[in-house]
Amino acid sequence: MERIAANSVLPAIREPITLRTADGLDLVAELALPQSAAAAATIVCVHPLPTHGGMMDSHLFRKAAWRLPALADLAVLRFNTRGTTSAAGTSQGEFDASTAEGLDLEAAVDLVLARGLPNVWLVGWSFGTDVVLRHGRLDGVNGVVLLSPPLRYAQDSDLDRWAADGRPMIVMVPEFDDFLPPDVAAPHFARIPQAQVIAVAGAKHLWVGEKYSSIVLDQIAAATGRPTPLPSEWDGPMSKWSDL
Repeated sequence: MERIAANSVLPAIREPITLRTADGLDLVAELALPQSAAAAATIVCVHPLPTHGGMMDSHLFRKAAWRLPALADLAVLRFNTRGTTSAAGTSQGEFDASTAEGLDLEAAVDLVLARGLPNVWLVGWSFGTDVVLRHGRLDGVNGVVLLSPPLRYAQDSDLDRWAADGRPMIVMVPEFDDFLPPDVAAPHFARIPQAQVIAVAGAKHLWVGEKYSSIVLDQIAAATGRPTPLPSEWDGPMSKWSDL
């Protein structure tokens, strides 16, 4: 058995994907699938603010793609929203402050549904939560997980639409969030009866540190109905990020 560390890459089927949006843009993406079983659930990851370094490789989503297919039989789709660059390349288009990014999200959901992947959940982080709150009430989506929602672009009217929609929502708010700490977030998300707000002691907006990454990944797995806590060790082949 070897302990799973920040740069551990567990086995999965990883496929570079090009998403095509309704307005004709090509987006860079990757789909990671379980290697030894059919996917039991699916997450579509929407990354933090690209104008401040957010991308599909932002560390929580990179770790989700590296671990969750093996540890939880989850399919993980991550993608660069329009105009965003990562090591995999740059998506076409320009940043649109969470408006046209709704078309990017639709393209991602269309892809996983076309592949027949089950139990689709959206996972937004920071800016990604604004995209999900504004545009994520899509056919085929079963629920959402929001990480560090700043409510920078999303409004209470968007929250009210989710309240009427009724689909489950998990909201993870770091104790020391720079933008929307738990005591500020709670009144907003109280508008959504089905929202479960989880204040995470000691965490900050970017969830830096293996302790907090593990908390987030456990909660994502639990939201989709997978057993938790996730293993902290792996008995089998495992790569390191530095080896890839």
